[in-house]
Amino acid sequence: MTNNIDISLLYDFYGNLLNESQQRVVELCVNEDLSLSEAADILKISRQGVRDSLMRATDKLNVYEEKLGLCSRFKNDLTIFHEALETCDKIKEISSDDTVNTYIDSIKNKLNSLYALGENNGF
Repeated sequence: MTNNIDISLLYDFYGNLLNESQQRVVELCVNEDLSLSEAADILKISRQGVRDSLMRATDKLNVYEEKLGLCSRFKNDLTIFHEALETCDKIKEISSDDTVNTYIDSIKNKLNSLYALGENNGF
């Protein structure tokens, strides 16, 4: 089974596609890290009902990711973003040319603006 961090990330992307009860179960068991028993008490259903709902929700989230791939694209884009910033830093370390360093700073500012734009949109 997918770990809670992966489920939480998938939930960030596709959670609105789950029904309300599945959303609530994921929020309680994954995002709030409650046990099945604790979630069952809150939801007034059986522990097995919580487990079944969580399993169905997790399966759906994985299917959405298989079909749409938004989460894996996001992770890949984030990796590329960090590699680009590291490359800029390495160029600045070896460059003594002020013009080159000005361009590098401009590139880093634009990359950081893209990252901030993503954060403001929930990513």
